[in-house]
Amino acid sequence: MRRLFWLAMGVTIGVLVVRKLSAAAERLTPQSVASQLAEGLRDLGDAIADFGADVRAAAASREDELREGTGLDAPLPTREQATAGGQAALQARRGAHAADS
Repeated sequence: MRRLFWLAMGVTIGVLVVRKLSAAAERLTPQSVASQLAEGLRDLGDAIADFGADVRAAAASREDELREGTGLDAPLPTREQATAGGQAALQARRGAHAADS
């Protein structure tokens, strides 16, 4: 009975070792290594694309915040408003300098 037990144990361990070695050998074939490398590069490309999309979204959000804070989205003045405002600014600057008087 003991011998039968140890024989069964040896056969079971032998089968498990052979299966593990076969799986390892299959993973190390050139085709398997190439497919694993291709899959890894594909995952890396996806991660880089996701990171780029996150950076672009964060940059756009921050740009909107800055535009709101600085008033860059305010409507541009019309030509008449710009000319009148420019003339008023010139008049104010001319009187502000002591060398001009």
